[in-house]
Amino acid sequence: MAAGKGGKPSKEAQAAAKAAKRQASKERRQQLWQAFNMQRKEDKLLLPLMIGALVAITALAFVVGLVFGIEWYLLPLGLVLGVLVAFIIFGRRVQNSVYTKADGQAGAAAWVLDNLQGKWRVSNGIAATTQLDAVHRVVGLPGVILVGEGTAHRLKPLLTAEKKRISKLVGDTPIYEVIVGNGEGEIPLKGLQRHLTKLPNNIDAKRIDQIESRLTALATRGGPALPKGPLPAGAKMRGVNRAMKRR
Repeated sequence: MAAGKGGKPSKEAQAAAKAAKRQASKERRQQLWQAFNMQRKEDKLLLPLMIGALVAITALAFVVGLVFGIEWYLLPLGLVLGVLVAFIIFGRRVQNSVYTKADGQAGAAAWVLDNLQGKWRVSNGIAATTQLDAVHRVVGLPGVILVGEGTAHRLKPLLTAEKKRISKLVGDTPIYEVIVGNGEGEIPLKGLQRHLTKLPNNIDAKRIDQIESRLTALATRGGPALPKGPLPAGAKMRGVNRAMKRR
């Protein structure tokens, strides 16, 4: 950004920054509108639920206001809360729809891991089979988590071998094994992020960086990384999720 007198941004730079901000806001609104139209066509309950939440919460606020004689003060508050709840319903149903479409597709777990928020270091496709079974590695506050997606009986040897390979480098840091799926003992795709975030914190951020550096060096010595699996069709909704959070 160009600086004017006194080190302050010039008028041209400020105008350009404002224009970029307006354009980004416009793109987010377009993403939300596109997502809403797509979801509305597929989800017949979306509009009734959103409208019902808006009307119910607004009416409840008005009735409570009548009891205390402040109905016209609580009505705007109820309206704002109703809109907020309607947006939450919209976001949740879009998210569920995306997970439903992605479930069972190769690369779906990698996509979910890439969307983790916080101090996570994700390495996708560190081991794989020709049948598109894959193991991904996540380093975070719980320790090291090996996440497998595919067929369980083919994944277990991969997970065991990878755990043995890295155990000498991470010392007493816990190593967890997770298989994504809908079978017994497996974690459903839509519950993967929640499962990881519920694991206990065993190491600190400094230790995370140390372990990630060691494992990255090991991968470099071992040859090029395996390619990632194909992203599920719902992966394009990532921008929509971000836009919802910004709102």
